[in-house]
Amino acid sequence: MAELTAKDIMTEKVITISQDASIEELSETLLENKISGMPVTDSSGNLVGIVTEADIMVRNTELHFPRYFKLLDAIIYLESFTKFRENLKKHLATKVGDIMTKKAFTINTQTPVSDAAEIMLQKKINRLPVMDSDGRLAGIVTRADIVKSMTLKK
Repeated sequence: MAELTAKDIMTEKVITISQDASIEELSETLLENKISGMPVTDSSGNLVGIVTEADIMVRNTELHFPRYFKLLDAIIYLESFTKFRENLKKHLATKVGDIMTKKAFTINTQTPVSDAAEIMLQKKINRLPVMDSDGRLAGIVTRADIVKSMTLKK
């Protein structure tokens, strides 16, 4: 029996997001589709990166509310409130392209499933965009797809 390839197990209808989309749009797309990450494309539909929930979480850790205390009727900030406002503006203006992983590992449609699994394990990633012979996004393989394929082989 021939070994399964990425084409055999990939999801062809790939949910992607533009590198110009906002973090809010990204969060909504992830939640609505019950996924944890997706390929990022440019205005021509070319793959330019990968973005995940972890990228959003890392970005959110950079934003800290200033500590303060109340003294009588006054609020005294221990840190610069102006700096916080500036950081908040930057955070809200952040685009997917600012937080994505630009070097996305990819496979092609003929990549054996075992090779895809090996790449995911070595690189500690959960998904691999699948590229066709023209270098266009053809699908995506996730760890769940690989696990499902193990039951197909038997």
